[in-house]
Amino acid sequence: MRRLILVCIALVALASCGSQFGSYTGPKVTRIVVEKSERKMHLMHGPITLRSYDVGLGFAPVGDKVQEGDGKTPEGVYYVDRRNPQSQFYLSLGISYPNEADIAEAKALGVDPGGDIFIHGRPKKYQSDLIDWTLGCIAVTNREMREIYIMVELGTKIVIKE
Repeated sequence: MRRLILVCIALVALASCGSQFGSYTGPKVTRIVVEKSERKMHLMHGPITLRSYDVGLGFAPVGDKVQEGDGKTPEGVYYVDRRNPQSQFYLSLGISYPNEADIAEAKALGVDPGGDIFIHGRPKKYQSDLIDWTLGCIAVTNREMREIYIMVELGTKIVIKE
């Protein structure tokens, strides 16, 4: 009986963690598409666009990320590999950069591909502009990030295009 009570308490605690930022009961987000040249990000359910957002990118937005510190947002196919509710940029979803191709390209050039690429909110000094200011991440408003955070699950594919 005691074990059953402890399990119930643990389940209630886990359930309350998920509701901290709200809940989403609509169609599943099956992939995220980022169009860098348009400064747009789309949450998709199959061929249907569920939501679209204006985004800020790396401070050197043209071209594919090749190495750490180049200020570019990567291009390619990745997936959401982690969630950070304690992000210094409000909330964040990790992108699985670098993938094997990114690592091979950087290795051939003798450089470090970098890492820690996220979709995240904006600190106060960047909340009113859509300028490209990140080190390679994809930035949205904090309100939008809250919505994205509850809609997108771990493992969701993300396609980042020029």
